Amino acid sequence: MVVVSMAALVMGGSWCMGRESLLGGGKPHIILLVTDDQGYADMSSHGHPVLKTPNLDKLRGESLSFDAFHASPTCAPTRAALMSGRDPFYVGVTHTIFERERMALGVPTMAEMLRDNGYSTGMFGKWHLGDGSEYRPDRRGFDEVFMHGAGGIGHSFPGSSGDAPWNKYFDPFVLHNNRFVKTKGFCTDVFFDRAIGWMKEVKDRGKPFFTYLATNAPHGPFICSSRYKVPFEKAGYSYKQQGFYGMICNIDERVGGLLAQLDEWGIGRDTIFIFMSDNGPNVAGNAWNGGMRGKKGSLDEGGTRVPFFIRWPGRINGGERCDRLVRHYDLLPTLAAITGAAIKEEDKLAGRSFVGLLEDPTASSEVWPDRLSVFHGGRWGYMREPTRDKGFALRSERWRLVGDRLYDVRRDPLQKRDVAGDHPDVVRRMMDHYHAWWERALPLMVNEGEKLEGHNAFHLMFWKQYGMAVPALGR
Repeated sequence: MVVVSMAALVMGGSWCMGRESLLGGGKPHIILLVTDDQGYADMSSHGHPVLKTPNLDKLRGESLSFDAFHASPTCAPTRAALMSGRDPFYVGVTHTIFERERMALGVPTMAEMLRDNGYSTGMFGKWHLGDGSEYRPDRRGFDEVFMHGAGGIGHSFPGSSGDAPWNKYFDPFVLHNNRFVKTKGFCTDVFFDRAIGWMKEVKDRGKPFFTYLATNAPHGPFICSSRYKVPFEKAGYSYKQQGFYGMICNIDERVGGLLAQLDEWGIGRDTIFIFMSDNGPNVAGNAWNGGMRGKKGSLDEGGTRVPFFIRWPGRINGGERCDRLVRHYDLLPTLAAITGAAIKEEDKLAGRSFVGLLEDPTASSEVWPDRLSVFHGGRWGYMREPTRDKGFALRSERWRLVGDRLYDVRRDPLQKRDVAGDHPDVVRRMMDHYHAWWERALPLMVNEGEKLEGHNAFHLMFWKQYGMAVPALGR
């Protein structure tokens, strides 16, 4: 097994004069905040006509924001790419249910990398990479775990994936270090409060922390306090849209409070704060997507383009924007480069460090070379053969190929004109890349064909903890 320092793998050869390289950043605290189903356009600074997000707008103004940051079309694949630095299909994640949300065992994670580099690691909220004991975050590098199960609070599916029974967005049961605790309040507030409490404990001990705060909001069923819904009700939005945007307003408030807390503790300038979402916006909840084609689950721009802000006062220039194509799996090698962490089996990574873009968002192609990147929706049916020839897309800096349609997204970001007939050589080159990618992916789809048997893991743990009889299947 090869272990290398990421300093040797950083793209680019020179840094901005007069500013200390980010590679000399030591071990800053790191907060990775990932919201669920919030699209690129779902904030006021990105042009939304009704939604007001003053704290996210302020965060964007203090951060380097990436205008072409792309995730996967759905939740679990994005989380797998973040945690592993690899293509989600290459770690077995091809769906959000049917056991195909489980990240393959033995894959090194971001949390393990940072823990081995001296960090205390905490995970709060949505994991969605396996609910069985060996797949949960406490076995994947996290010291502190405060999570719900499955892809959402109250969800339950055949097989191992599910949350605590009868769970709700208000006062949910949460699995805290493998024991359920009954909480009080709205789920987003519960996760933020616990994360803040844990960060205080860690920083008071003088250790750096890595906080993975992954809210289940604004994912459906679109529940939030009624006070957040008022402006959207007045605007004539549907009930689901009111809840969707209301949850974003709640998140916005909590982001403002968290940033203020960091400054109160005196560690704001010693903390890398990253904000992003996991895929395009929820179809039922979103009312405006900036004119982009597609929403959650789509292989078009609107299905995978997400907000991505990275804030590090004094080290990363705030208010700047970068329009280069960056993917979710690039974050792990970037944090490795900044913190000096070692990566195991670095040759298997799909991602590469974008430290060069943090130093200079307009860096040349020598610093950030163009590349082809694959998207696949997965989600073929239970016990079905993996689907190669539909549900895929490829992206480079200029082109997006969606099935047999080609778009010049530099000139046509809203994908209004298919130019495949004008550029057959581009289509051919992208398809050759895709077919090679698919052949490498097939043997790594380790969760295909898994039988869906018994009760899910969280139900079994819950009934055992509270001395309840296990009901017969089907009840």
